[in-house]
Amino acid sequence: MAPLQEQHQLVDFGQKSLLVSAAAIAFNPTFWNIVARREYRTRFMTKAFGGNSQTACYALAATIFSLGLCRDFFYERALRHQPSHPLLETQSIKFIAYALIAAGNTLVITSTYALGITGTFLGDYFGILMDDMVTGFPFNVCDAPMYYGSTMSFLGTALLYGKPAGILLTGWVLVVYLVALQYENPFTAGIYEKRNALKASGKTSEDKKEL
Repeated sequence: MAPLQEQHQLVDFGQKSLLVSAAAIAFNPTFWNIVARREYRTRFMTKAFGGNSQTACYALAATIFSLGLCRDFFYERALRHQPSHPLLETQSIKFIAYALIAAGNTLVITSTYALGITGTFLGDYFGILMDDMVTGFPFNVCDAPMYYGSTMSFLGTALLYGKPAGILLTGWVLVVYLVALQYENPFTAGIYEKRNALKASGKTSEDKKEL
């Protein structure tokens, strides 16, 4: 009976790689939110880079990007250790997988292009604020294209590998991102509200240091 049970097993929860992948998925947004908020309140990274907020932001961007590569590595390794399912190994599923990956990457790349490096990687927390809200593509499609695009790529990869465990991890990705948005959106909005209040009060650009 053991071989039959293994044949119908959807997710192997005994694989440590699955837990490592889930932990990496949760760690990344937790890390950048904690670091960015500490930077906003103490300017510890800006001080570490000699008062250059631009360089500090680029350093955080490089760190976040590197952590993303590690997360993707752990995800792919977890999928390789998980059982496949015949229903996910059809040609039509492969086409859907490639479409999801292409659409997801399009959302991520175009949102990065629209925001720039500092706009994408939490430049607001470093006092590097955008003049106007970006409303064009892909932000006219969804409010968090980088998060939703990344989620689509995770799902596409899961389908491409034919792994039910990948679909489960994709659900975890979406939950983590939705929770992160609950913290990020109000905080970022508060930064810009403070900037607009300073403008309305007629204070000079030097007062932006208060942000």
